[in-house]
Amino acid sequence: MTVKNAFYAQSGGVTAVINASAAGVIETARKNSDKIGKVYAGRNGIIGALTEDLIDTSQESAEDIARLKHTPSGAFGSCRYKLKSLETHREQYERLIEVFKAHNIGYFFYNGGGDSADTCFKVAQLSEKMGYPIQAVHVPKTVDNDLPITDCCPGFGSVAKYVATSIREAGFDVASMAKTSTKVFILEVMGRHAGWITAACGLASESPAEGPHILLFPEVEFDEARFLAKVKETVEKYDHCVIGVSEGIKNKDGKFLSETGLKDAFGHAQLGGVAPTIAQLVKDKLGYKYHWAVADYLQRAARHIASKTDVEQAYALGQAAVELALAGENSVMPAIRRLADAPYRWDIVDVPLAEVANVEKFMPRNFISEDGFHITDACRTYLSPLIAGEDYPPYKNGLPDYVRLKNISVEKKLEEFKV
Repeated sequence: MTVKNAFYAQSGGVTAVINASAAGVIETARKNSDKIGKVYAGRNGIIGALTEDLIDTSQESAEDIARLKHTPSGAFGSCRYKLKSLETHREQYERLIEVFKAHNIGYFFYNGGGDSADTCFKVAQLSEKMGYPIQAVHVPKTVDNDLPITDCCPGFGSVAKYVATSIREAGFDVASMAKTSTKVFILEVMGRHAGWITAACGLASESPAEGPHILLFPEVEFDEARFLAKVKETVEKYDHCVIGVSEGIKNKDGKFLSETGLKDAFGHAQLGGVAPTIAQLVKDKLGYKYHWAVADYLQRAARHIASKTDVEQAYALGQAAVELALAGENSVMPAIRRLADAPYRWDIVDVPLAEVANVEKFMPRNFISEDGFHITDACRTYLSPLIAGEDYPPYKNGLPDYVRLKNISVEKKLEEFKV
């Protein structure tokens, strides 16, 4: 039997640990060189497959691949590009098969979130119909933690640790100045539809006096009057108020408070800064001096404070993806299954991509306090193990020492294809 090569690509917003999954895929494939030939990476995700812009990971040393485990962002480049239906864009699928055939690729590992799971599912479904079966395995990743079935998503634990740390430190700052200066601090975090990252901010508060005092979730309709009353009550009681807010909060009309009117490459509403919107509301209605910050890319690139649990799970899922493919599995995703809370124990199970693609996991109501402004003990029990442990990168000259791969291109064999 001819040994087939593998294609690996990264998709969507990158994380502090997506490269750990890449290391898991590549190192496991190298250990099984009698079954998998080379691992080609798509430069800038699935676009690399469509344009035949492939990277030969065999040109990278074992040491540099291992260094991916502590390097943030996407080592091979990522993209926001969702394949449409076969009926709409048949030529794209035909191109994928053409590229895979040309480079003897029989394994497809796509590392991303819900849209990437959908792409992986479509490739698995349609490649066989088109006469060139591909074993497609999705490797989960998303800081939003909104993939179904899996206990958590690689990338989330580290972003959770970062925002909880950041809002705790900012809370100390505001508390020290509250008598004479700033009364309100607002931290905006990611989370379009699901409030998992906002919830993680809540871990910083271990008593009612400690910030964050208020959390604003996408799952809870924003009520201006109730919010302002809560801010006023908090400032009068503790001299200051620390707020964690999701970028995706909506008003009673179902409209994002921070919607710009633009769309991203996946067709999702482009969100602007909700923090300054909330801050201005506090200033106009209550007259309090404020400061605000947007965690933005900082939260998802913060490998220096990554969760050890998150790093271990990210690598293990990359490894499991290859093992599933070698076992003959197709159109599946390795997922984390929680076995116990304290001490936290987990294992990996495989789930059908049909149950993952285009499905979002939201915060359950019992994770949100009755008044809608904080997290419950049940939520703390869920979140706490995910931020546990430190896995610091090596440092050089006082800064984290991250790897930049050579990313040597594979020689093209086909005609140019426009995306």
